[in-house]
Amino acid sequence: MRAVIVMAFLWGLTNCGGDETVASYGAKEVVWQLVELDGKPFDARATLSFADEGALSGQAPCNRYSGQQSAPYPWFQAEKIAVTRMACPQLAAETAYFEALSAMTLSEVSGETLILSNDAGREMVFEAQK
Repeated sequence: MRAVIVMAFLWGLTNCGGDETVASYGAKEVVWQLVELDGKPFDARATLSFADEGALSGQAPCNRYSGQQSAPYPWFQAEKIAVTRMACPQLAAETAYFEALSAMTLSEVSGETLILSNDAGREMVFEAQK
């Protein structure tokens, strides 16, 4: 009996390596456009995508970026974000975007809407780009 339990445990460990991030819960292969930041419309253009397992990327108001997001759903953690270095008139909006993205800890996908939030009450609302 003990051998059966051990084998079942080991089988479970070897077969639970799938993507458990927000990507697998409706966010993958969608380009999400930020429409609201902390309850206010976000007037600059910023996008977020989850094309590859554990990866995120997008276009901030000035620069393209990529990074990692491997926290299991509904948790969220943008890590190791690499950004190109182009200047533009919307650098303040870009700074606000990256500061907010780095502060998010929870994710929720509901149809055409992706909401990132944290315990401090900050929130980013994205809509699926058409």
